[in-house]
Amino acid sequence: MPSILGLSAFYHDSAAALVVDGDIVAAAQEERFTRIKHDHEFPKHAVDYCLKEAGITPEQLDYVVFYDKPLQKFDRLLETYLAFAPQGLQSFMMAMPLWLKTKLHLPREIRKALGGRYTKRIAFTGHHESHAASTFFPSRYEDAAILTLDGVGEWDTATIGHGQGNKLKILKTLHFPHSLGLLYSAITYFCGFKVNSGEYKLMGLAPYGEPRFVDTILKHLVDVKPDGSLAMDMSYFNYCQGLTMTNDKFASLFGGPARNPESAITQREMDIAASIQKVTEEVVLRMARHAKELTGSKNLCLAGGVALNCVANGKLLRAGIFDDVFATPASGDAGGALGAALFVHHQLLDQPRKHVAAKKDSLKGSLLGPKFSNEEIRAFLDGKQVRYTFYEQEPALLEAVAKEMASEKVIGWFSGRMEFGPRALGARSIIGDPRSPAMQSQMNLRIKFRESFRPFAPCVLIEDVDKYFDHDRESPYMLMVADVKKEHWLPLTPEQVQLMKDPDLRKRVNVPRSTLPAITHVDMSARLQTVDEERHGRYWRLMKEFKRQTGCGVIINTSFNIRGEPIVCTPDDAYRCFMASDMDVLVLENCVLRRSEQPQQDESARKKYIESFKLD
Repeated sequence: MPSILGLSAFYHDSAAALVVDGDIVAAAQEERFTRIKHDHEFPKHAVDYCLKEAGITPEQLDYVVFYDKPLQKFDRLLETYLAFAPQGLQSFMMAMPLWLKTKLHLPREIRKALGGRYTKRIAFTGHHESHAASTFFPSRYEDAAILTLDGVGEWDTATIGHGQGNKLKILKTLHFPHSLGLLYSAITYFCGFKVNSGEYKLMGLAPYGEPRFVDTILKHLVDVKPDGSLAMDMSYFNYCQGLTMTNDKFASLFGGPARNPESAITQREMDIAASIQKVTEEVVLRMARHAKELTGSKNLCLAGGVALNCVANGKLLRAGIFDDVFATPASGDAGGALGAALFVHHQLLDQPRKHVAAKKDSLKGSLLGPKFSNEEIRAFLDGKQVRYTFYEQEPALLEAVAKEMASEKVIGWFSGRMEFGPRALGARSIIGDPRSPAMQSQMNLRIKFRESFRPFAPCVLIEDVDKYFDHDRESPYMLMVADVKKEHWLPLTPEQVQLMKDPDLRKRVNVPRSTLPAITHVDMSARLQTVDEERHGRYWRLMKEFKRQTGCGVIINTSFNIRGEPIVCTPDDAYRCFMASDMDVLVLENCVLRRSEQPQQDESARKKYIESFKLD
C-alpha cells in the first residue's frame, strides 16, 4: 500500500498532494494556509495537512516526488540568457541567488522541510508528465488522448500524449520560447493585468470586444501550423531576456504602450482580448485534431494553465473532435503535485487504476482540503463572542439559508472539505440568487472589490442542466462554457441596445440579458458547474431546497475571498472576510451569522484587512 507525497514548489502555486494505494487522500495549495496568493515557497503547511489527514508521519512515506526537473529547467535558463547576452543581465542577476541557494539543491531542501525524518528516495517527474498524469490518471477513461499546454516547464510548452490503462506516453512536444501560454500571458500583461493570475480576466473581457487584431497577431506575432504547433517572432517579446513580457515593437502593432494597471479599460483592450481568445481557440482546436490523428482515441484529457481557459474548452467539446473532453480542476502548477504522485503510483510502480471500472473520475469533486467540525467552529465563534444561530438539523438550516438567498441576500458558504485548484466548487463559495439583475455588479463591487465586467459562474443541478444551458453532460469542475438556452434570453429595448455600445463596461454589465442575468455573460454564455448529490452532498441539497422555494435550479457561485486574497481555508479566514465585505449572511457548517445581528464593524479594521492583500 504505497504512500506517495507529491510536491510543487519554488516557482508558482506551491502545493502538496498525498496518494495512498492509488486513493487521493488529500491535496492543497500552500497559499490557503499562509494567505499569500500564489505562494511559491516550499508547501510546509500543505504537507503537514496532507500527512495529518492520512494519519501518517514523514517516516511512513514510501516516496516523495517533485513535479518537474530543476536541472533541466536551469539548463534552459542558462541557454536562454546566453542566447540573448548581454541583454537580460539584470534578470539573470535577480534569478541566480535563488537558484544557487535553493532550487539547485531540492533534495536537501525537501528533506530539511520534512524535518530530516524522510530518508528514502526523492523522485523527479517531467513538468508536462506531471500535467498529463494529473488529468489522465484520475479521469474515468481507459483510453484517451492527452493535451497539455502552459507557459513553460523545463523546455516543453505543450505536449500531445496518449493514455492507456495505467500508462501514458508523450508523443509530441513544443519547445520554449514558442508557447501558446506565454503568448496569452504576454497579451494579458499588455492589457494591464498581472501575469499568472490575470489571464482569466482577459478571457472574461474578450466577449466585450471585436476580434479585429486576429490578422495582426497571426501575421506578426505567431505562425500557427495546421497541426497547432506554432513559432513566435521573438523580436516582439521581452520575456526571454527582460523583466517585462513585451517591448516597444509589440506596442507599435497595437497603436500605443501597454495599459497601466487599474486605469480605464478601453475598446482597444477589449478587442485585443477578443482577438487573442479567438487565436487561442483555433490553436487548441488544431492541436486537438492532431492529437486525434496520432492516438485515434475517442476521449481527450486536458491539463496545464491553458486548460483553465473554459471558453476554449467549451468550443473544443462542441467541435465534436472527441466524444468527451475532461479538464482537471487543478490544471496549473499546483495540480502538478498530484500528477507527480499519480505518475509514480501508476506509471513507475505499475499499479492499476481501480476507479475506471466504475466509469467515474477519482477526484472526489476536487474536495480534497481541510474541513472543520461544528464543535471547532462553535468554539471559535464563542471565543470571539460572535452572535450566531446554530441549527441542529440540516433541513432547518437549508430552509433558512435558501430563504435568505431568495430574498437577494449574499451568502458566504463554508461547508465540508476545501477545494483543490483555483475554482470554488461549493465548499468555500459566495452564493446568491441568479435571477437578481443587480447581483453581478453588487457582488463584484461590494463583496469582491474587483472589476465590474467580471462574470460569475452558475451552479446548476445536474438534473436541470439541459433546461437552462446548451449542454448535455456533467461539468462538475467549472471548466466548460456553454450558452444559456434561447428560451431564457431577454430581448433588448432600443435604449439597452445603445447601452451595449457604451465604452463604459459598467453600463453594459447592468443590462439584463436573460432570466438569469447575474450569471449570463454579455455573449449569452456561462461558465457552468453541474452539482450532483454524490460529489457535493449538502451543497446539492441546498440547491434542491432553493429550487423548492423558488422553482429555480440554478444559483450564482463565486470564490469565497476578496480580490487579492486566496480562497478562505479556515473558519477564521471566512469570518474575517465576511466582516471585511458586505456579505449579508455567513454559513459555517451549521452556524449561521447574519450581518444585521453583528456589532458595528470598525471601518479602520476593515480597511486594514483589505489593504493587507496585494490587489492583482
